[in-house]
Amino acid sequence: MPAELTGREALALRMTSLLLRPHPTVSPGAVADVVEWFGAMQAQDLASGMWSLGVRLPAFTHADVHAALERREALRTWPMRGTVHLVPPRDARWMLELTGVRSLAGVAGRRAQLGLTEADADGALDVLGAALAGGGRLTRARCLAALEAAGIGTGDQRGYHLLWYASVRGVTCLAPNVGTEQTFALLDEWAPAARRPERDEALAILAHRYIRAHGPVTAREFAGWTGLTLTDARRGFAAAGDALAAVRVDGQEAFVDAALLDAPREPVDDLLVLPGFDEYLLGFKDRSLMLDPAHAQAIVPGGNGVFRATVVRDGRVVGTWKRTVGRARVTVAVSPLVPFDEATRTRVADALSRYAGFLGLPLHIDWPGAAASLPG
Repeated sequence: MPAELTGREALALRMTSLLLRPHPTVSPGAVADVVEWFGAMQAQDLASGMWSLGVRLPAFTHADVHAALERREALRTWPMRGTVHLVPPRDARWMLELTGVRSLAGVAGRRAQLGLTEADADGALDVLGAALAGGGRLTRARCLAALEAAGIGTGDQRGYHLLWYASVRGVTCLAPNVGTEQTFALLDEWAPAARRPERDEALAILAHRYIRAHGPVTAREFAGWTGLTLTDARRGFAAAGDALAAVRVDGQEAFVDAALLDAPREPVDDLLVLPGFDEYLLGFKDRSLMLDPAHAQAIVPGGNGVFRATVVRDGRVVGTWKRTVGRARVTVAVSPLVPFDEATRTRVADALSRYAGFLGLPLHIDWPGAAASLPG
C-alpha cells in the first residue's frame, strides 16, 4: 500500500527533494551535481539562476558559479516551454529534441506576425552557424549584427525570435555572460559529448529527475513542467519503474524518489531567501503546499509570469524581497506577507547576509515602515 502523507509531510519531503534541506542520498558539491540532479533548472533570469545554484551550494560565491559555467558544468538553452533553463551539457540536445521542439508548434504564426519567412529563419541558422564556428562565442549584439549584415532584419523582436529559434533547433546555446552581455556559442562545440537516448529512455530519465528533485508530484505536474502531453508524462513515469515510489498526499496519488521514503517528514523551522524563478515555485502548477492562494498576487503581480523573490519559512512563502545591486552594496527591500516579529526579522537578515556574501557585497535592508536602510 502507498504511504499516506499529510500535506505538511509532503511539503517536508518536497523541500528535501528540492535540495533545500539535507538529502539522505546526495550532497552536491558542484554546479554540475545540482543541475544533473534537477535535469533542468529555470534560468530565464540569469541572476535568479545563479542564486538558485548558490543557495544549494553554501560554500560557493557568484564568482565560483560563474567559473563553473565557464568550465561548461552546465549550459543555458530553451529545452522546454519556450523558457531558458540550465541543463547538463551532454543532455541538452536530446532534451531539445524531446521537449524543446514542442515550443515550435506555433512558430509559423509568430513568424508571420514578425514579418519573417521560413527562408529568413533557415538563413539565420546558416548565418549564426558560420559566425560562431571555431569554438568561440559572440555577444547578442554581434550575433544580431551578423544577421543584419546577411540581409536578415532583426528589429521589432525579430532578432530575439531568430536567436531563440536557433537554440531550439539545436544550432546555438547560451554561453556565460561576458560582463553583463549575453553570449551565444554553437551547441555542438560547447557540448560535443552529446548523450543520445532512445525516446522511451529519455522520457524515463527526465521523469525520474523531475520526481527526485520535486516529489511528491503527479504525472500531470510533470506534463506541466515539461510541456509534454499527459500520455507521454505517464509513459515516462511508467518507464522510470522501480526508481519511483507511490504515495498518497491527502488522499491523492503522487510519486517520490524511492530513496526519499526514509527522509524526515517532520516540520523544520528553517528560513530561506529564494530567487523568484526558482524551481521551488516554478517547478509546479499546483503551488498550494508552498503558497497560500491569498498571496499568489503578491508573488506574480498581475499574473504576468514575473515571479518575485520569496522569503520561505518552514517550506511556506511568508514574504518577498527585491534586490538593488550597486557597486558598493546590495540593498534589499523586504515585504512580509505575514507578521514578522523581531526574531524573524533577525533570521531574514541572516539569510540575506548569506546572499550578500554570495555576491561579495555589503548588505543594507529596507524594512517596511523603516525610516532608513538598516545594515544586515
